[in-house]
Amino acid sequence: MFFKQFYLGCLAHGSYLLGSDGEAVVIDPQRDVDQYIEEAQAQGLKIKYVIETHLHADFVSGHRELSERTGAQIVFGEKAKATFPHIATRDGDILKVGRLELKTFETPGHTPESICILAKDTAEIGSSEKLFTGDTLFIGDVGRSDLVGAKGHTAQEMAGLMYETLHRKLLNLNDAVEVYPAHGAGSLCGKHLSNEKSSTIGQEKKFNYALKPMSKEAFVEMMTADLPEVPAYFPEDVEINRRGAAPLSTMARPLPLDAAAVAKQLERGALLLDVRSAVEYAGGHIKGSLSIGLGGQFASWAGTLIKVGTPIIILANSPAEVDEAVMRLARVGFETVVGYGDAIEGWSKGGLEVVRSLMVTVDELNQMHTEGDEKFAVIDVRRTGEFNSGHVPNAIHIPLANLPERLGELPAGKLALICASGYRSTMAMGILERHGMVTAMNVLGGTNAWKAGGYEIVTEKEGASEKIAIV
Repeated sequence: MFFKQFYLGCLAHGSYLLGSDGEAVVIDPQRDVDQYIEEAQAQGLKIKYVIETHLHADFVSGHRELSERTGAQIVFGEKAKATFPHIATRDGDILKVGRLELKTFETPGHTPESICILAKDTAEIGSSEKLFTGDTLFIGDVGRSDLVGAKGHTAQEMAGLMYETLHRKLLNLNDAVEVYPAHGAGSLCGKHLSNEKSSTIGQEKKFNYALKPMSKEAFVEMMTADLPEVPAYFPEDVEINRRGAAPLSTMARPLPLDAAAVAKQLERGALLLDVRSAVEYAGGHIKGSLSIGLGGQFASWAGTLIKVGTPIIILANSPAEVDEAVMRLARVGFETVVGYGDAIEGWSKGGLEVVRSLMVTVDELNQMHTEGDEKFAVIDVRRTGEFNSGHVPNAIHIPLANLPERLGELPAGKLALICASGYRSTMAMGILERHGMVTAMNVLGGTNAWKAGGYEIVTEKEGASEKIAIV
């Protein structure tokens, strides 16, 4: 068996190529598919099937383009109701790829149509079977039950189905079966995903919190509590995947824009998206631009903070960064980049206002905190679990994803925005600036720097706060 895992860090997404005797299958491909075609050709394999474990919500898949370019048949679980020609597979169905047997397990829970694929090499006696679990079973976690793929079902109903899937099917497999999910740490398709890229059924039984012995009722309660936000683009991507995305070659490349052209686009409702680093953004950016740096989980945050269909102008350091941003946006369903620019100085001379962001070190933040200024507040924009695990004393918690609709909750006076490292707080600075709130400060290094500096943190446990001195 030939086997290769492809991992896309920006979306914490794993996809797979398996082959045998000149034939191959791709499982859960990302939107840009050249790498699968090139690897298959290098290994002397012809792609026979493209299997989707479910209708992905967090990214646009390349199944349609991959099928059109290779002649491969697309495979979905029967309940997906995809609108293009495909094989609708059911529980127990077996597809053959060379000497490989690919057995379908219908595994509802994350979505109604979810499937897992068990791959067995019939020519290698004693070889480990590989289970491709999509978003059903992760390393250290299981898939969320509240996402848009489960239309018409409550999170509680889907969590109940997940419990049955796990305990009646997956956990009955041999402990040696290898587990390969569609996502790792950083994905919003689960709550506590591991950084590991693979595991075994036996390892997951030992260490996965969601697989510990418990009643179905306890499992449902656990899986439906403290869920992260659902990005607004998720429903859009489900429907794109149901009908199949158009080939990337059909997208027009954005044009370079001067200051006058940018100003006109902004008047028409375009968004200026600055993809440079947080330090570069702070040093000078077009007033009203939104910062989402390419150095982090760019695509997921773009989908969370920008409405699909919004005309976008990219500000980057180079044409290569523009191309990278366009590709990453396309991977989550954004195809409305209308132009780009790479010269702050030139744009400022053209009449666009350039401003700097106020920055503060954790030492300065501690000094302001201890002085007890009543007109000073720390706004923590991390997710709930992160905030509860330790934050600056008296910090106000407003997750970044919720910030645009909760601006009215911000107190008057000086605000210090903080996240884990400065990546998300930079985005928050842009959001506040776009709404005329220009007195906020960004905390350099975020909570990580605060803890490293030995300053006091507070943890939240069952509604009570506990102060911890870092030493």
